[in-house]
Amino acid sequence: MQERAAGESKPDETPADAAQYIATLAGELAQIARTHKLESLGYILEMARLEADQVAKASDPLRRYA
Repeated sequence: MQERAAGESKPDETPADAAQYIATLAGELAQIARTHKLESLGYILEMARLEADQVAKASDPLRRYA
């Protein structure tokens, strides 16, 4: 996935692409939070990652079984 500025969206980006990008970022943030003993924040970010991943899979038939 390509780097992009905060809030930046691409015209050809699908909702599944956006959700997958959010899942990736939330996972990275959850890892940072847990590294710094911010367990509650890490948990919330992990839940956001799971939700975004689920949305991405539901929105894109090719990702449903990945």
